[in-house]
Amino acid sequence: MDTAVQPTRAEIIGALNDRCRYGLDRRARIVVTRSCLATFAEGGVPPIVAQVEIMAALRAHAFPEQDRERERGNFELRGHTVYFAIDYYDLALEYGSEDPSNPSITRRVLTIMIREDL
Repeated sequence: MDTAVQPTRAEIIGALNDRCRYGLDRRARIVVTRSCLATFAEGGVPPIVAQVEIMAALRAHAFPEQDRERERGNFELRGHTVYFAIDYYDLALEYGSEDPSNPSITRRVLTIMIREDL
């Protein structure tokens, strides 16, 4: 008798979204808006250093336990609120994915932005 608990669809999507946020999904795209990058690259900070700082803060973000899919959120960084969202597309990035829980037919796009981008 198989007593293993199967993950729910939302838990599967959450795990795939975690892989995307951590940069482990080779099919995913991560986009930092121009204004977000400029905000953290001011004062002579090189843009690549700002990107590393943003990504480190994103990866450290803690989601509430009830948020099973973990597809969007926000965090504070250097006095600014940074927002992020993961959208699900088909492999050609033309249409929405039919099933975000199926990584063989879904490409994730993670967008990182600030309030001015909303």
